[in-house]
Amino acid sequence: MSGSRHPSMDRRTLLVAAASCALATACGTAAGQPPGKVAVLGDSLPWEKPMAAAGAAMKTVASLQLVPEVNPSLESFEQIVRSSLRTNKTPDMLKYWSGYRLRDLARTGGIEDLTDQWDGAVAKGWVDPSLRGAFTHRRRVYGLPMNLAYWVMFYNPQVFREHDIKTPETWDGFLAACARLKKAGITPLHGTAADRWPSFIWFQEILSRQDPRFYQDLMNGRERYTDPRAERALRTIASFFDKDWFTPMDLSHTDAAAALVRGTVGMVACGTWLGSTLAGAGGKPGDSVGAFVLPMADPKARPSVIFESSALVATVKGADHDEAVEAAGTWLHPAVMRAFSGALQDGCPNPKVKAANPVIAGLAKKVRGDKLWLLNRFWEQGPPELVEATVDDLAGFLLNPSSYRSTLRTMQGRADEAWKVWREAERS
Repeated sequence: MSGSRHPSMDRRTLLVAAASCALATACGTAAGQPPGKVAVLGDSLPWEKPMAAAGAAMKTVASLQLVPEVNPSLESFEQIVRSSLRTNKTPDMLKYWSGYRLRDLARTGGIEDLTDQWDGAVAKGWVDPSLRGAFTHRRRVYGLPMNLAYWVMFYNPQVFREHDIKTPETWDGFLAACARLKKAGITPLHGTAADRWPSFIWFQEILSRQDPRFYQDLMNGRERYTDPRAERALRTIASFFDKDWFTPMDLSHTDAAAALVRGTVGMVACGTWLGSTLAGAGGKPGDSVGAFVLPMADPKARPSVIFESSALVATVKGADHDEAVEAAGTWLHPAVMRAFSGALQDGCPNPKVKAANPVIAGLAKKVRGDKLWLLNRFWEQGPPELVEATVDDLAGFLLNPSSYRSTLRTMQGRADEAWKVWREAERS
């Protein structure tokens, strides 16, 4: 996931124009696919081959083939989606986000209610029922989970063994590992504001470890950023800066993955989708790449883990509407999921399909075995406009950690207005 927002009106105007042009050329779905084929528009080039693999597998079980179409510009992609839903030239299916972003799309009336498809998958044991809330608007399901990424700490087992560091099982163990790495001349943690969106990562990770219930309530507008528990999270992050535990804030995830494999960065907090980037950097699961769920800072809190899952959405006005709805009903079939998640090298929302990557398979086994509370990722939590602005605020904090109190006040001011607008829209 990547992308950025710029307040420039000139840039915004150019994006709208580009999206209008792209709508006519990037969406083969506008004219419809041949019978037996359904196009899926997404924003991620790395997903193109996995979607094609899923499409080929679907053809064997449902005589339908998914055809991936990609617009790699996040801004242009969103413009296309929003603009096209108001026309008869809309994509048949979309790779979209879960949570509030999906709810925001459902409120347009332009995407299909997939509750029957969800219920059918649950009845067959093809999906974890606890994920339902992330794909629901007004108690109806509007998207089906595509992947299931857990947010974890990647590390290099060779480096840990060399410096006699045990994989942390407690919060104190995690802090001790950071201290040991620093003493060995290895930067303990990757922290970054590069590409903008990652600015939320450490706030999300620390807060959900210290108080997962508060994290859930804050993200859903039931608590306030000015609460002492939010301040404690930012103070904790600031203390990591004081100890010089972080990489430079302009180090991307791609570069951090390579540094972890080389042994110059100790741990990288990210979704399990980073596994393919680590493999591309020469990392080998279990050898130079391992992962663990960050331990709870409060051992009395409910054990939890952040998850991330994209939504497969069918549009109301797509040219191949009926086939798109049929494809949605087959998406979570084990054969389709095995082909998709195997090619993606990430976790799978179908509990009957084991992850192809052994590190991720081990994480999934632990998460399900320990019955960890699944908390949706920061990016999908809350009104999209609020999330966008809050990410910018957190980026500012990462560049000036002493500003945590003023940052929290600013974030709460934004939240008050954003939640008021959201709730008024919900009542309408």
